[in-house]
Amino acid sequence: MIRPLTLAILLALAAPPVAAKQASAPDTKAALADPARPAADRERDAARKPAELLAFAGIKPGQKVGDFVMGGGYLTRILAGAVGPAGKVYAFQPAEFIAFKKQYGDDQAAIDAAYANVDAVAGPFAAPAFPEPLDAIITVQNFHDLYLKPFPAGTGAKASAALFAGLKPGGTLIVVDHSAAAGSGTTLSDSLHRIDKAAVIAALTDAGFKLEASSDLYKQTADPLTANVFDPAIRGKTDQFTLRFRKPE
Repeated sequence: MIRPLTLAILLALAAPPVAAKQASAPDTKAALADPARPAADRERDAARKPAELLAFAGIKPGQKVGDFVMGGGYLTRILAGAVGPAGKVYAFQPAEFIAFKKQYGDDQAAIDAAYANVDAVAGPFAAPAFPEPLDAIITVQNFHDLYLKPFPAGTGAKASAALFAGLKPGGTLIVVDHSAAAGSGTTLSDSLHRIDKAAVIAALTDAGFKLEASSDLYKQTADPLTANVFDPAIRGKTDQFTLRFRKPE
């Protein structure tokens, strides 16, 4: 029989120290206070809720993380602070986007130069050239773009497979995107820049991912889901789904 005192000691030894738990969480406040962040980025924080997103994603210091379609670098800058100097952020900008608008390439190059722990990643939209297996990949408001008319049929499936291949076993993929009406699949990606959550789940499940969790972080019940996300009446107030997938061990 284990005596109560002995049991208490064993439990104390088995429990992780409080300091260790705290050390495993990213210093999101410091990341958001980064003086290199543009004022326009800071103004978006209330709506983008980056601290909550990183918590849902489980981002930790020292991790290697991919920003799939970095855009202007809003999330890239925050991730750089969150993973810290021992971590790495791979900022992917599709070659097709850079060809369409030079600014995308300029933004990628500027952030690559500004942060020692950020590396630019090139490649086609469906084949991001991540140089090593990653702990996590985050893509925000971009998954629907894989189904835009300018891209060949099958781009979504190829990109889903590439994201799966880019992660370590046990790695996570976080997808945030504008909600489309249930049952619409990918048909509204071009006209409204929205996608049915079920279509995203199906595409990534087919690629081998397991859906682990969802969040109502960006839920907007007033959004009728019928307007183009760039419509001034709805822009910044769209209903968005947030999903966390895991690559099986």
